[in-house]
Amino acid sequence: MIAKVHEFFRESYRLSPFAFWCELLETIMLVGASAVLTFTVLDPATEIFIPMYLVGSILGLISTVIRKAAFTIFLCTWFVVMNSIALFQIFVL
Repeated sequence: MIAKVHEFFRESYRLSPFAFWCELLETIMLVGASAVLTFTVLDPATEIFIPMYLVGSILGLISTVIRKAAFTIFLCTWFVVMNSIALFQIFVL
């Protein structure tokens, strides 16, 4: 089982090292943002987790375009747009 998981990650890296690293950084940013939101839910730290969600979504969009994952491209584009609007509302308005 572990060998299959290891091979899956090796194949992912082999197919596109750049997409692989985007996905790794995306995961770190989105998990981090989710943790910040979870632990600050009563007084959300929007100035921290919204930019993290935006960066993670952009990295996700990059990797899904490289991997040609059609519906995930739509989903990541939606998240980029929504997080951009939220970031604008927090820091500009």
